[in-house]
Amino acid sequence: MKKIFVLLALGGICLAFTKVFTKSGAKEQPVPIPASPQRTGNVEKGYEYLTTGDYLKSGIPYNYFLLGFGKSTSNLLKREGENANISQEYTAVKAPNGETVVAPNCLQCHAQVFDNKLYIGLGNSMIDFTDRQKLNPRNAVMAEAILKKGDPRKYEAAAPFLQAMKVIGGQLYTEVRGVNSADRLADLLVAHRDPATLRWSETPVIDVAGTVIPTDTPPWWLLKKKHAMFYNGFGRGDFGRFLMASNLLTVSDSSEAREVDSRINDVLAYIYSLQAPKYPYPINSTLAKQGGVLFVEHCSKCHGNYGGDGSYPNLLIPEPIVGTDSLLYKSNYQSPQFIEWFNKSWFAQGDHPARLEPFDGYIAPPLDGIWITAPYLHNGSVPSLEALLNSKLRPAYWSRDFNNPQYDYAQVGWKYTREAGPRGTEVYNTSLPGYGNYGHTFGDQLSDRERKALIEYLKTL
Repeated sequence: MKKIFVLLALGGICLAFTKVFTKSGAKEQPVPIPASPQRTGNVEKGYEYLTTGDYLKSGIPYNYFLLGFGKSTSNLLKREGENANISQEYTAVKAPNGETVVAPNCLQCHAQVFDNKLYIGLGNSMIDFTDRQKLNPRNAVMAEAILKKGDPRKYEAAAPFLQAMKVIGGQLYTEVRGVNSADRLADLLVAHRDPATLRWSETPVIDVAGTVIPTDTPPWWLLKKKHAMFYNGFGRGDFGRFLMASNLLTVSDSSEAREVDSRINDVLAYIYSLQAPKYPYPINSTLAKQGGVLFVEHCSKCHGNYGGDGSYPNLLIPEPIVGTDSLLYKSNYQSPQFIEWFNKSWFAQGDHPARLEPFDGYIAPPLDGIWITAPYLHNGSVPSLEALLNSKLRPAYWSRDFNNPQYDYAQVGWKYTREAGPRGTEVYNTSLPGYGNYGHTFGDQLSDRERKALIEYLKTL
């Protein structure tokens, strides 16, 4: 009898998927992602290593950093010693020769100040990869000349960082502010590393194809539910190996990588401990209950169920179904040399290897804390949940105040201005390749009242 009920339940799920996806005219079906074993670790040690650890061992000499950036007075991480004087996205560490340098850390992209509070794990939607002066590789060339002449030991400590910035700095620019160029960074770093030893090569070992493709940075607290990393779900196997990939910026060789690898499991444990922040204002419980019914009917098949008995299906959604900008997933097929490098590299070896598996589409993410994660879609092209659920409202060009950002807690998303056309780097231009705001039109079939109820329910997640 139990088997019969299981078969009936599975049949109902399959029927539900068929009803949803045949409406789109697509023949493809969602593809489940199998789970991979993950390492365990110590949460407290993971936080300490994340915020003060030397997973990058080279950077800007400490005194030069303070001269250029000044002392930070906020100390949002409440760090001690030299780290108390610098902002949370940098860490003061000892280089192998004993000199203190300041290196970028993971919170550059994976933390954001939101309503005057720092949220670790929230993707940094304020990040600016459009600043051609800040990212100009000539800065590294000038710093190299100054240090070589004035302080050889500090130069020795900074050399791996400056070496990388001379090569990659001018190739990370995005067209608008607020999106990330992490995929491009990975391509560039891989191109100058031997896959087995991870040693730096001045001559590229692979070609870097394509252009910078923008991405929004997904929240870390979703990772514990996922069977694969990244928007297209192509990061399989050990998550720690992907988390430590930023080490490629300055790593000396695979022996240093092994040192970082031996501690990155603690960082993963810390990330797994993160919980989505709760919506801070009153929620209309009656409307939210109605929205919950709509969510189960229209959204849960891809994005999962929530509450005490919640579940997440870990589904890859083919591009003809989701219909969002395809440039990101296509870039994996346009750069087979990158996939090949990774899948034969140090990262794919040992007793907890990782691998890359491209897919023609994107993963349907969990929605925990969705209220705080605007802008939406994988490229951050939609400023609010209201516009995400009603594609007619999506602005082709829009801007927000990066200096004094304001959040719309009712429509859920950034308060924005609809612009008449492109204007500089602070206007999001959805006509650019990779920046499109189309697709994911499943909410268009709902009425205005139904969308309002659904948004109220999403505030509860």
